[in-house]
Amino acid sequence: MLAPLPITRPRQIIFFGTPDVAVGPLRSLVSSGLNVALVVTGEDKRRGRGSDVSPSPVKVVATELGIPISHHVSDAIELAKKQTETLGVVVAFGHIFTDEALDILPMINIHYSLLPRWRGAAPVERAILEGDRETGVSIIQVAQQLDAGNIIAQVATDISQTETLAELRSRLEALAEPLLLDVCQNGVSSSRPQEGEPIVAKKISPTDVRLSF
Repeated sequence: MLAPLPITRPRQIIFFGTPDVAVGPLRSLVSSGLNVALVVTGEDKRRGRGSDVSPSPVKVVATELGIPISHHVSDAIELAKKQTETLGVVVAFGHIFTDEALDILPMINIHYSLLPRWRGAAPVERAILEGDRETGVSIIQVAQQLDAGNIIAQVATDISQTETLAELRSRLEALAEPLLLDVCQNGVSSSRPQEGEPIVAKKISPTDVRLSF
């Protein structure tokens, strides 16, 4: 059973994220005055061709902002047990949550598509590759099934035929910020199940971007 989402402003937020795309939402939460009590992010690892181990982009920013950091979801669960008015915010975390975590900590996720179209790892890339004319941002409740939770907020936008992947991602991130802040500052007043046939956005492989002449 999923932990109920807060209907008012939570006392604290636990942020789950790892790559660059998660940095903007983290900064927005902090700059808006919300209490981000913990950041859970991926382990330090080799991120380039060199041999040096480096922290994730989210860890770098959390350190800069003075937010406690963990690499373990179990730490988030323990913190949520101590303060029940806690909300988890998930942005490109890259891990599946256990039933225990979902039972204890209510969580929302930013997903860059109009769900249920393009559930999965590469929604922006798949929208472009398939020639979609429209995409958007969905704020959903994190559920047991990947990207299948109830929709809390959603906004659509057209895709320009000349728009690059980076440009579209940037626009979607800008659209996501006010949606996320509204939910985190005011709580969840309503949500609805996803409607329609789910389409999975599989990870991009080398053959997906190979040009044929």
